[in-house]
Amino acid sequence: MRRWLLKTLLLVACAGLPAGGASAADRLSVRLDFSPWGVQAAMHLAQYKGWFKHAGLDVDIQDGRGSGNTIQLVNAGQADVGQVQVGLVGSARAKGATIKSIATFQRKTDLCVLVDKDSPVSKVADLRGKTVVVFAASPWAPFIDDYLKSGGLTRNDLKVDVVDPAALWGTYIAKRADGLMSTVGSALPIADQSRPSKCLLASDANIAFPSYGLVAREDTIASKGQALHKLIQVEQRAWQVLRENPEEGVRAMIAERPDARLDPKILLGQIKLTLDYFDTPASKGKPIGWQAKEDWEAALKSMQAAGVVNAGWNVSDYYTNALVE
Repeated sequence: MRRWLLKTLLLVACAGLPAGGASAADRLSVRLDFSPWGVQAAMHLAQYKGWFKHAGLDVDIQDGRGSGNTIQLVNAGQADVGQVQVGLVGSARAKGATIKSIATFQRKTDLCVLVDKDSPVSKVADLRGKTVVVFAASPWAPFIDDYLKSGGLTRNDLKVDVVDPAALWGTYIAKRADGLMSTVGSALPIADQSRPSKCLLASDANIAFPSYGLVAREDTIASKGQALHKLIQVEQRAWQVLRENPEEGVRAMIAERPDARLDPKILLGQIKLTLDYFDTPASKGKPIGWQAKEDWEAALKSMQAAGVVNAGWNVSDYYTNALVE
């Protein structure tokens, strides 16, 4: 009887744990960049399929209020991992943060300026006399002057309208701006619904900026390295599935966030465009999430030119591949 009682109590205690029984080291809070959109498909797919639990992880996925805000919360210890635009690690560390990029999925620069699809604007110089809208905390912010300079322009040659993030799309859709500074994957499918657009790429102006991936504090990397490694492995699996069947991500996101009123068509477009920006020449053929030293060096040179980081940076301070297989 005593043995039976002890066994029953043990089963009750473990009932709420994932496969393998997640210890504190296996519990991870993951803060996303915004409310659900296509770049988050792998995270939601893995949660929906139970792959995190099967890996012995207990993952709490939280919606965010922008990459910059998520980075602040991760650096403050209010979340273990952030899924963000990892290029922002540069400015964060310049301000004293101790975060690093632990995996970058979208390794190709996807910063872009949206303009009307049938617009004659096709290069930076064509923005002369136009109005371009951006929000203050945008990853674009430090690169605007260098971008304009590549086309022989300064801010005196056009209007750069800095607005609240909530007003960004409304301003563009209402045609109170000729261009919108955003990213390819997030913006084009949304614009296609009400103002079909094309992109002028920041990379065409030699601006390098690694896009979406995962970041964590250095002490979290040290204390929860095994769990972070498992998280990345599961993410790799999910992204591989999405490469073959992006519709899986759409179904998973809608199931995981039923109250978000997500548009399947927009999600599918965002997932496909996200995948289009996975590889750079330096990372092609490498594991999903693996980061090339050459890409980070190019990004840091762009950040130095924009005044984001000072000269004398050490590239290994900004990323690690130690957790990526």
